[in-house]
Amino acid sequence: MNIALVIALLPALFWGSVGLVSTKMGGSAAQQTFGMSIGALIFGMVTLFGFVIPQGFYLGQEIWVVGILSGLVWAMGMVFQFLLFKQMGVSLGMPLSTAGQIIMNALLAATLLGEWSNVAMWIVGIVSIALVVTGATLISKPDKSNAGAAKIDAKGIFYLVMSTAGFMLYFVLPNFLSKIGYISSNIKEAGHGLNYMTAIVGPQAIGQVVGATIIVLFVFREGKQMFALPTWKNLTTGLVWAVGNIFMFISSANPDVGQTIATALSQLSIVVGTFGGIYILHEKKTSTQMKFVIAGTLFVLVGAILIGNIHSFA
Repeated sequence: MNIALVIALLPALFWGSVGLVSTKMGGSAAQQTFGMSIGALIFGMVTLFGFVIPQGFYLGQEIWVVGILSGLVWAMGMVFQFLLFKQMGVSLGMPLSTAGQIIMNALLAATLLGEWSNVAMWIVGIVSIALVVTGATLISKPDKSNAGAAKIDAKGIFYLVMSTAGFMLYFVLPNFLSKIGYISSNIKEAGHGLNYMTAIVGPQAIGQVVGATIIVLFVFREGKQMFALPTWKNLTTGLVWAVGNIFMFISSANPDVGQTIATALSQLSIVVGTFGGIYILHEKKTSTQMKFVIAGTLFVLVGAILIGNIHSFA
């Protein structure tokens, strides 16, 4: 198998494992988010001082603003995703979260970023979103005979909406600030985009820690528990996420892969999270639910691949 393709598949493996690792590490949603942000900070500082600065990548004020802002909204998305996992389980929460992100990122790309430039792209985009919605509906279909299975309720929907909003802003900010001219095209396009996206990793990690600290202290009011053992165990979760993040940047910048294919392949994380929750965390599913889960996962993957390749229709 081509080494570039192997690297492009790694974000799916690492990102899909985040819910599994955090559940194994334990702790409250606040401890998981704070511990994960510390792990991401360690990786971010290694990237900043070990690669970005020695390579002479641009690190002006714009990079710090974009990085810190995206890190702040990431913390919001992450804490609500952990709450979602606790409410619904990873095998249900992960595919719904992934589906929500695919749909919202696609709509933002079409509207806010203006990336859907012709009728063919709009048709493919709408079909892709319909596939993802269908898949998410199948995956979340309850089985009344399985009383112990996780179910969708108002609290779970709220967590899903809030986590999707946080991750949506985290994803769109670097591109949106470039779109409106805050980030110049010279900065954004240097090194096929790798320089810009790698340079924001360090500032982004600082924003993640600041955001997580604010959430722990002022939203959950768990200041006394923020440095407990589960927090330190979740450094592992942060490192797992950060490794996936950097492989995503590497793949996006590789001319043999590109952002379109890299983004589409990263959505395979839904497979890791969904089936990892069932077979590793032993989250209960009946045979009927498993059929719906498999069918729904396929629908979401096809929709994700289509949306990931939408620029082929430009």
